Amino acid sequence: MGDTPTRGPCDASGMIEIHRMYRAGFGEGPALVAAVAEGDAAHADVVGDHLGMLSVSLHAHHEFEDERLWDTIDSRAPACALHVGRMKEQHAQLLVHLRALDAALPAWRESGRTADAAAVAAALEGVNAGLAVHLPDEEEHIVPVMERVLTQREIDAAGKHGRRATPKGKTWQQLGAILAAQPDGGNEWQRKHLPPPFRMVWRLVGRSRYEASHAALRGAG
Repeated sequence: MGDTPTRGPCDASGMIEIHRMYRAGFGEGPALVAAVAEGDAAHADVVGDHLGMLSVSLHAHHEFEDERLWDTIDSRAPACALHVGRMKEQHAQLLVHLRALDAALPAWRESGRTADAAAVAAALEGVNAGLAVHLPDEEEHIVPVMERVLTQREIDAAGKHGRRATPKGKTWQQLGAILAAQPDGGNEWQRKHLPPPFRMVWRLVGRSRYEASHAALRGAG
């Protein structure tokens, strides 16, 4: 590749940062679903919309890795082939559960019925079980290799791909979820990833919109 001379050492901590959102977001999903009262379609729609946003994001995250990461690592770090193969298998397993979630959400969002929520809860159980295996494995065995054999531009492309995949109208909701999942509440993430003007817009507009959507998830909107 043309930018080969600038490979490593790079910073791939953004992978771990976005993983925190998936752990937190999908992790609280079962409780959010269980808290929806029988037949409360309005609340189910809010929670289902949030879970759908997370699903779109995780689909995009894995699509980027499948299309642009694994082959590159295979070619530049052949000793990592077994790890890459395991990542592909874990993605395939998670895709089954994500597709089940995508398929189950519409009926529950429309009805709010506990009977329809069962399929959503089962899919979330599968997603969370898969993430519990996949994310720490990737963080231990793939992220350090990325930092050694990729360029910073190649690593940063993952974040750009994720932002382009954000559903229309969900920018503040997703940004807030990312920030809330960070150990310090997102202060360091903002300094690292957001230019000062955008940080100001977040403080003036984005944070209140995220907080309102977060409250609605719990039926307090």
